[in-house]
Amino acid sequence: MALKTKVAVIGAGHAGIEAALACARTGIDTVLFTMSLDSIANLPCNPSIGGTAKGHLVYEIDALGGEMGRAADLVTLQSRTLNLGKGAAVHSKRVQADRKKYQQIMKSTLESQSNLRLVQSEITDIITEDCANGAYIKKVVGVKTKLGEIWDCECAIVCAGTYPSAKIFVGDVSYSAGPDGLLGAEGLTKSLIDNGISIMRFKTGTPARVKRSTIDLSKLELQEGEPNSLPFSWRTDESLLEDVEQIPCHIVYTNEETHRIIRENLHRSAMYSGQITGTGPRYCPSIEDKLVRFADKQRHQLFVEPLGENTEEMYIQGFSTSLPTDVQYKMLRSLQGFENAEIMRYAYAIEYDCADPTQLFPTLEFKTICGLYGAGQFNGTSGYEEAAAQGLVAGINASLKLRGEEPLILQRSSSYIGTLIDDLTTKGTNEPYRMMTSRSEYRLLLRQDNADFRLTPIGRCVGLVSDEQYSHYVARREMIDSEVERLETTYVSKECASELLVSMGKEEAKSGVSLADFLRRPDFNYAVIASIDAGRKALPRSIVLSVETEIKYAGYVKKQLAEVKKYEKLESKAIPADINYFAVRGLRIEAAQKLDRIKPLTFGQASRISGVNPADISVLLVYFGIK
Repeated sequence: MALKTKVAVIGAGHAGIEAALACARTGIDTVLFTMSLDSIANLPCNPSIGGTAKGHLVYEIDALGGEMGRAADLVTLQSRTLNLGKGAAVHSKRVQADRKKYQQIMKSTLESQSNLRLVQSEITDIITEDCANGAYIKKVVGVKTKLGEIWDCECAIVCAGTYPSAKIFVGDVSYSAGPDGLLGAEGLTKSLIDNGISIMRFKTGTPARVKRSTIDLSKLELQEGEPNSLPFSWRTDESLLEDVEQIPCHIVYTNEETHRIIRENLHRSAMYSGQITGTGPRYCPSIEDKLVRFADKQRHQLFVEPLGENTEEMYIQGFSTSLPTDVQYKMLRSLQGFENAEIMRYAYAIEYDCADPTQLFPTLEFKTICGLYGAGQFNGTSGYEEAAAQGLVAGINASLKLRGEEPLILQRSSSYIGTLIDDLTTKGTNEPYRMMTSRSEYRLLLRQDNADFRLTPIGRCVGLVSDEQYSHYVARREMIDSEVERLETTYVSKECASELLVSMGKEEAKSGVSLADFLRRPDFNYAVIASIDAGRKALPRSIVLSVETEIKYAGYVKKQLAEVKKYEKLESKAIPADINYFAVRGLRIEAAQKLDRIKPLTFGQASRISGVNPADISVLLVYFGIK
C-alpha cells in the first residue's frame, strides 16, 4: 500500500503541534508522527506556559491563529503578570498549567482536526533526491519509519525536541532515553548528517518532583495568583479567571546547609565530572551551576509549583540538578518545610542533538534542502513557547510553499517571533536560546496587549485566522480607536480638574485638561479618572488596558516607529542569491566568509550577522549602487 501525504511533521511536542495544525487548517494533507501518542504536548520541565517575553510569544501565536494560548487558558491553575513594577512593554503573563489536562486538550484538538492524521511511529530517515532548483542541493521526497514504512511527502518539518540521540544523566549513571524516561530517537541524527546538516550537542535539565503531602507548606512563603489577569486567547472569555479558584504556589530558599551539601558533592555531578559534553542553558542553570557561578550568594529562591489539580506532584523551580539520588534527597531535605519530603521523580540532565540554525532561511526551511524545515529545540532553542512559535511559522511556510504562494518572513519590528527567528538564522546560537524582552530593540512596539493588531492581519493573509477571529480583531480595534479619540477630545473644567488633582496631593490645574492628558500622568490610570468622566461606557478590561497604554506611551511609540522606518531600507533591499561575496572589492575576508555561509536574504539581515560590521554593509551597498 502506497503511503502518501503532503507534509510529514516529525514530533508532536509544542512545535510539532502548531506546525501540523497550521498545515492542516490551511487545507494541506498532513501526518503528524510521534514516538508516543501519550507524550503529545508533554510539559517535561516547568508545568507553566508564558513568562518574561514568553508570554508575548503566546499572545503572538494566538494572534496568528495558533493553538497554545487557548489550551493554556483552559488548564490554568494560577495566573500572574510578571514585571508589573516596570513599563507596559515588559509586562508578561505566566500561568501554572495542569500538565495532564493540557496534553488531553491538545491531543483531542489534533484528533478532531480535518486534513490531519496522527501516527505513532519513530522517523529514522529523511529521504531526499538531488535538486537543481536554485541554491537547493536536494529536495525532500519522503520519510522512513523505524518499522520500515516509507511515506512519500513533499515537505517534512523536524520538530524532534530533545529526543535525537538523547541521553539521561543522574550522578554517575547515564543511559539513552528521552525526557521523562521515554524512548529517544536514535536514527534521525545520522540521516540528517548524511543529508549534509551540521549538528550541535546541547544539554538541559529538570528538578525533582516532590510529593505535596510530605511538604510542610506552612513554613513556605505563599504566592497567590492574580484574579484579574487577562487570558492569552481571543477565544477565552475575560471573566474566566474570575470564576476559577486559583491554586497557590509557594516560595522557599536554599540555605548554608543546602550549599554545603552541593559543594561537597560537586565531583559527583554529571555536569562537573566530565560526563556531559553538551552546552547547557545560560538562563536556566542547574543549582550546582548557580553555586559555582554565583559563589557569593547566600541563598537562592525556589518556587514550589503544582503539576496539576489531581496529582500530588510538585515542581521545584530553580532546583534542577544532575547530582546522584542520595544527594538529591539530602539537599532537598535541607530546605525549610522539606525535612520529610519524598521524591516522586528524580531530577536529571539530558543531552540531545540539534541543528545549527544558521543553516535555515528565515522561513525555517533548510537552505540546501528544498521542503525540509526545522522548528523548536531542534533549532537550538529552549522553552515550550519558543518551540510553538517556530512550529507555527514552519507550518505556515510549508503550506505556503505547497500552495505556490510567497513565504512568510516576520520582521524584527513586527513581533518577538520575528526577533527569535532572525536571531537564530543570522546570529546562530552556541547554547540553548531563550527569548527575553531585552533581545528586542522594538519592545515598546511589541507589547502583549497589541499582539493582535500587529499579527492578526498577517494570520488572515496566510489562511489561519477565521472570520470570527478577524471580526473580533476589527471590533477591538474600533473600540480602542473610538475610546482614545473620546479621551483626547473630552475636556474637564479647571475647577473639576483641580478637585481631582488636589485629592491626589497635586497642584491645582491652571486650565481645563483633557482626559487623555490626565492618563499621561504617571500616577493616573483609567480607574482614577472615573470620578470626572461621567460620559464613559463600560468597556472590557482588555480594551481599557490597551487604551491606557496607547495614550501613555504615544510619544515613545512614535519615536520607535521612526527608528523602524529608518532601517526599512536595509530590511527591504534584497541581496541576490547568486552573489559571490569573495568578488566584492573592499569586503573583508571574515565578512565575506560569514555572508557566504549564512546567505542573508536582505541587507538588514546581513547587518546583524556576527562578524559583519557597518563598513562591510556600506561596501555592499556601494557594490550594488544603492544610496
